[in-house]
Amino acid sequence: MTRQTRVLIVAITVAFVAFLDGAVINVALPAIREELGGGLTVQQWVVDGYLITLGALILTAGSLSDSFGRLRIMRIGLYGFGVASLACALAQDGVMLVIARVVQGAAGALLVPSALALIIANFSAEEQGKAIGRWTAWTTAAFLGGPLLGGLLVDYANWRFVFAINVLPIAASLILMRGLGPEETPHRAKVDYLGAILGIIGLGGPVFGLIEQERLGWASPGVWVPMAVGALSFAAFLWWENRVDEPMVPLGMFAIRNFGFGNLATLFIYGAFGFGGFVLSVFVQEVGQYPATLAGLIGLPSGILLIALSPRFGALASRFGARIFMTVGPLVIAAGWLWYLLVDGSVSYWTQLFPGIMLVGLGTAITVAPLTSATLGAVEQERAGIGSAINNAVARIAGLVTVACTGLIVGSAIDLGGFHRAALVTAILLVVGAAVSFVGIRSPASAAAKQ
Repeated sequence: MTRQTRVLIVAITVAFVAFLDGAVINVALPAIREELGGGLTVQQWVVDGYLITLGALILTAGSLSDSFGRLRIMRIGLYGFGVASLACALAQDGVMLVIARVVQGAAGALLVPSALALIIANFSAEEQGKAIGRWTAWTTAAFLGGPLLGGLLVDYANWRFVFAINVLPIAASLILMRGLGPEETPHRAKVDYLGAILGIIGLGGPVFGLIEQERLGWASPGVWVPMAVGALSFAAFLWWENRVDEPMVPLGMFAIRNFGFGNLATLFIYGAFGFGGFVLSVFVQEVGQYPATLAGLIGLPSGILLIALSPRFGALASRFGARIFMTVGPLVIAAGWLWYLLVDGSVSYWTQLFPGIMLVGLGTAITVAPLTSATLGAVEQERAGIGSAINNAVARIAGLVTVACTGLIVGSAIDLGGFHRAALVTAILLVVGAAVSFVGIRSPASAAAKQ
């Protein structure tokens, strides 16, 4: 096995660990609620506890990798993820599970940027595109196979195995990494620790308030104090990032039109993805009485459409510009979510869910590649890494915030009426994302000339 092959396999297995965990969790939520209690609030925290630290620290991870070495940071992330996964699997109550998820998110933030950095450091510029394409194709399998694997584990074993199974790819990654030789010499980049701390508090405070308001009420200090502290911390984060020499988030990049509007569109579109996926998975199990395995399977046709058609729409966006695809795609997804308004208490798959799932899959295929290319293609090549990290963080934070708002939209439980409200809100988010794309995105001159 050549070094490059080993590097690629390591990068795939390391990223697979983080992606798999994000893909399997939704189908396990009803079983977690049934055993540990806590209702919708605990279900929200199991998802958002992970996303808070993942979203806040993923931007810092690149600097840590440069400062202390990619392989060293990757190993720390893998060990941390493994220990946190076992803590999740052994959790005796909701609080212990959420704390373990927070640690798991922090460890997960170290994995994906380091995996991509490892590819970039070991492949020439001419080979990087092909290597990253293979990395993307294999890691996409986590999103397709994850819900099915999670459903099988929940139905035929126990939800705890959804977390314990992480030990296998972690062990494989650590064994493969032994063959990569000594650690590369880091160049000691400056790490924005204060920015990371302010980011975590700025995200965590409002999310805590949004989730706990259903239980405590808006007048409770346990709600408005964290929200106020979070808002002040986020304002301090923006001030600090604009002042520090090597910011975690270079705010000036948002002045680049397609990058700024592309990330704004990402905020609404991926907010819809995170919220919609969370609500649908819980609804079909708790109201439709679908077994977890079937709940993991319902989105498979959508994922197949995404893999089959996304490269084609990416190529068309390169030819005709991304604007039209970033406008039409979210509208098609919104139509799929509006179809779910026809769902009744029977939750029939073929007549009530399947048409919407196919529309969601088609619209996602139209949207994702053009959105990524328009947003990241707007920045210079030397800033592509931080641009990608920012866009990835925006996508994670979008899902974090919308899942935190679930109680505001559906109430204390995701019943039929709550699902209909959630479907409508998801569609509205997608329509706003389409409008932002139409107004803000501009096609490069090369693409515009071909229209």
